Amino acid sequence: MEASATDVALERARALMVPEASARAEPATDVGYADLLGDGVPSTGPTQDLMTSRLVPQIYERWWRPALGRVAKGVTGPGMAEEVRIARLLMALSHGDTVLDLACGTGNFSREFSRAVSDSGLVVGVDASRTMLERAARELDRSELGNLALVRASGDGLPFRDDSFDAVCCFAALHLFAEPFAALSELTRVLVPRGRIAIMTSVRREITLPPLKPLMERTSGIRLFESNEIVAALQMRGFDEIHQRLAGMVQFVGARLGAA
Repeated sequence: MEASATDVALERARALMVPEASARAEPATDVGYADLLGDGVPSTGPTQDLMTSRLVPQIYERWWRPALGRVAKGVTGPGMAEEVRIARLLMALSHGDTVLDLACGTGNFSREFSRAVSDSGLVVGVDASRTMLERAARELDRSELGNLALVRASGDGLPFRDDSFDAVCCFAALHLFAEPFAALSELTRVLVPRGRIAIMTSVRREITLPPLKPLMERTSGIRLFESNEIVAALQMRGFDEIHQRLAGMVQFVGARLGAA
């Protein structure tokens, strides 16, 4: 039997994995993604719980993500199509690139990245939510893209070898991670020297009073990063050419990893 496009893309992704993970990443014909997590993934709060529910993945691309993004970015902030363009520009994507999309959700950005890098490139979408990846797999099947693999894995323990990706992306998710800076270290580890990173995450602006920050974080499970936290974290990990753009309570940050 001829292998499906999904399985072909997964085989290409397995070649980037550490041996133990590659051995467990079975062909994804039945569910459309490789599951390396199993059960018992801890939650960071109510917002992340919604991402693993059955409802939110069904409305994520059309309603949920655009609506929340508009609230967070403000009326003058970039829309969804502009977000995709920003991510592509920050990663400087070109044909043949290998790209990691961490916290890919339903795969809307991953699919656009796949088109940008062409069939000679590869995009690996990683998420911890089964329900998000189930929806991503259905959308991927409809798109007929043959260069996108979906993997269920943790951001603070990526299953890939060092120096595996030309570009890495984490949009609208780092603030939900239990260990966001561990995830940044993992993204750095799997990125090739002079590779590019693109991040969209929260930022605390002057309008957010410092005493309210812990309360907001506890009740929502969303971390509010200080305006210099992500930039400083990237500098500590050897990135340069750092660019930051603020829009409401959101920041877009892009950078290039230093040479080895």
